[in-house]
Amino acid sequence: MTRNNIGFIGAGSITEAIVEGMISERFVDPNEITLLNRTNSHRLEELKTTYSVHVTQDIQELVQQNRVIVLAMKPADAPDALSKIQPYIHRNHLIISVLAGITTTYISEKISIPTPIVRVMPNTSATIGLSATAITGGAFASENDLLFTKRLFQTIGSVVSVSEDKLNAVTGLSGSGPAYFYYMVECMEKAAIQNGLDEEIARELILQTIQGAAMMLRQTKQPAKLLREKITSSGGTTQAGIATLKAFHFEEALLSCITDATNRSQDLGDIFLKQN
Repeated sequence: MTRNNIGFIGAGSITEAIVEGMISERFVDPNEITLLNRTNSHRLEELKTTYSVHVTQDIQELVQQNRVIVLAMKPADAPDALSKIQPYIHRNHLIISVLAGITTTYISEKISIPTPIVRVMPNTSATIGLSATAITGGAFASENDLLFTKRLFQTIGSVVSVSEDKLNAVTGLSGSGPAYFYYMVECMEKAAIQNGLDEEIARELILQTIQGAAMMLRQTKQPAKLLREKITSSGGTTQAGIATLKAFHFEEALLSCITDATNRSQDLGDIFLKQN
């Protein structure tokens, strides 16, 4: 077992995104990665063929041959998976969890030894290498553990560090955030078509507008409010559109949207802990 060997429990889309990112960014070699899932051997063989990684359905083998263990199964399967890896985990392992709603304290209690744990919240844009990811360390995670995890997840996007009590807010903001933008695009497409634009032309204009606005925010580093004000001329078309958004309480709706998603993340975590 070497420091860079990484084993994944779970072989779904987030695992594939991370594996593809690590390999394409040369973070580790494919032969330093092992994937495991419980039942779908066809999926494992598919990933083995695509990425030239190791695969197994032997959890003891996975844990004993990899220093870094990534928990990427469904959250409902976590209690069973943790009980199965517990006999083989030791202090030199690093456990990285991408499980929504499951705290580092819970994992640590199930492992029952002082193993470093880092909890990670990526989003679905990981599949194209553009995830907005937040990480937080458990009680036994060192700065080196956090640095290693940050570098790993930078292969699929940007990474910020937060305290664990902020992860529900991260979930409500960037975890669910792509869906908010997809919904906005749906609405903009409908409006464009109602106003006489061809669907394909409307989509191209919308996507380039979103991409350009995001790049303006990133490259100019100016506040969104200032950029908005710069293109909102008195009596102009932009002012007319913004006035309508305000009349329909756009700001209040978005604030409530993110707050409700944050609260739901907390509720789901509480439900999981009560049941397990």
